[in-house]
Amino acid sequence: MGVNGSVLAIDAGNSKTDVALIGADGTVLSTARGGGFQPPVVGVETAVDVLGAAVEKALSQAGTDAGRVAHVSACLANADLPVEEEQLTEALSARGWGDTVEVRNDTFAILRAGVDEPRGVAVVCGAGINCVGMVPDGRTARFPAIGRISGDWGGGSGLSEEAMWFAARAEDGRGEPTELARALPAHFGLGSMYALIEALHLGRIAPERRHELAPVLFATGAAGDPVARALVDRLAEEVVALAAVALTRLGLLGEEAPVLLGGSVLAARHPQLDDRIAELLAARAPKAVVRVVQESPVLGAGLLGLDHTGAAPEVHARLRAQYA
Repeated sequence: MGVNGSVLAIDAGNSKTDVALIGADGTVLSTARGGGFQPPVVGVETAVDVLGAAVEKALSQAGTDAGRVAHVSACLANADLPVEEEQLTEALSARGWGDTVEVRNDTFAILRAGVDEPRGVAVVCGAGINCVGMVPDGRTARFPAIGRISGDWGGGSGLSEEAMWFAARAEDGRGEPTELARALPAHFGLGSMYALIEALHLGRIAPERRHELAPVLFATGAAGDPVARALVDRLAEEVVALAAVALTRLGLLGEEAPVLLGGSVLAARHPQLDDRIAELLAARAPKAVVRVVQESPVLGAGLLGLDHTGAAPEVHARLRAQYA
């Protein structure tokens, strides 16, 4: 049996994994960091092996008395659909780390880290875009968030692709002029969009470096370029649409409720984006309380674990204080 009330919190993103072993009183007994969690790329078992390396490190640091925990609270990237959460729950349960296991999409960790109770909505915009919501009775709101086939637009990757589309058409005459046609290739030391297109197509610039163009888009918009500014405004519209729908599904639209913003794009605090989100959200959800999440997502995974074990409020507060 697991150590009474203990929680193993896992927050696993595409690039890194954070693990925290939490005692029944809310004390963090040990922490560890591991590699990224990418089951679509390497397969479920290999991806869980990456988690396992970090988990075993955390358990080892806590000493031999730590043993099997009472509950594993895992918030994982690429757990986008309930069926994927079920599959990953089975895979983690088979490792024997805890008596019970709950897997959620990693956006839930960001939401729970930013609220004192499991109530509110979070919109995350990093490489992609996602939104989840929850209320204390266990109901949630979520979206598939697997790209254009599920109706998504935005995120650093989406913004970069859209910026390149407009810039390419501006350079060859099919589209309206935009400073993006100069700024995007200049970021890589190139003199034209044609040169950038060629470099990406032939692999001279690694595909994963495309996300570097999102900050260039924001800088170009801030300098007044109409095309870039329109793309920033469109992202704000997407963020607000996600938040408003999630609030509506949970019955929170007409009452004061947290709307948390996270991920690298939203955490960067671009003035135009922030102002437009505030303006649009004030119209669609005037009682929403908007805040950018600064807390560590692994804290959110831990709090979700304490929610599951029925820990007292002072236990939640003790855990939160250690991440302040």
